[in-house]
Amino acid sequence: MTPSTPVSVPAIEFVNVQKRFSSKAGNVTAVQNINTQIQSGEVVSIIGPSGCGKSTLLNMGSGLAAPTSGEVFVAGERVMGPNAHVAFMLQKDLLMPWRTIAQNVEFGLEIRGVAAKEREIISTQLLAQCHLKGFEAHYPHQLSGGMRQRAALARTLAIDPIVLLMDEPFSALDAQTKMILQQDLATTIHAQNKTVLFITHDLAEAVTLSDRILVMSERPGTIVNEIIVELPARHDPLQRRKHPEMNHYVALLMDLLKLDANKELH
Repeated sequence: MTPSTPVSVPAIEFVNVQKRFSSKAGNVTAVQNINTQIQSGEVVSIIGPSGCGKSTLLNMGSGLAAPTSGEVFVAGERVMGPNAHVAFMLQKDLLMPWRTIAQNVEFGLEIRGVAAKEREIISTQLLAQCHLKGFEAHYPHQLSGGMRQRAALARTLAIDPIVLLMDEPFSALDAQTKMILQQDLATTIHAQNKTVLFITHDLAEAVTLSDRILVMSERPGTIVNEIIVELPARHDPLQRRKHPEMNHYVALLMDLLKLDANKELH
């Protein structure tokens, strides 16, 4: 008898997910009919119009919000609340100003009861990877915006999540700093084989960082297109930006978003 091939369990999966919100003005359906899988080690970006439910998806993936109907799974386990296997990184770094950078990075490990020496080893290693060696004893107010986001990335990776959720983490940065941090992120997640679900309004950022790009419709948001990015060197966004096909992908995404908006007008 031939042994069966093991079935790969998605790192994160949305199954028939819908989310409605109630208010005095009535019920609003934020997202509906969301069915998608993200495999281990993939980087998948979500783009779409403002208000289409992108952040709502991440909130459900992290367990901060529950679907009205449908299910979300992380590593095959249904998400029933805040999940220790998921880490969230936002536009704001949310570093605690009274803690040093190293202490900020170690915070999640401290909550989990990891011994001080092990916390120090992990934070030192991650801060070096994020080009913050020598700044361990500094406080957040002593760092630039880009350095603070590097520290936030190190803190996010410190808990060794299965899935990393990122909601426009670089949108507040200037163009040059953003490209440098995109490079740092891509190199780090490639080295650690992390799974990432990434929200962005920057189409070039989506192409340079991603294996796949999900395009969402206007609210109620649903996934209307999936683009596979067939460019080399996902771990090197700066090289991807120079690739002759880069502009083709950006133009394609622009057309898809425009076409979707036209549908809504008719």
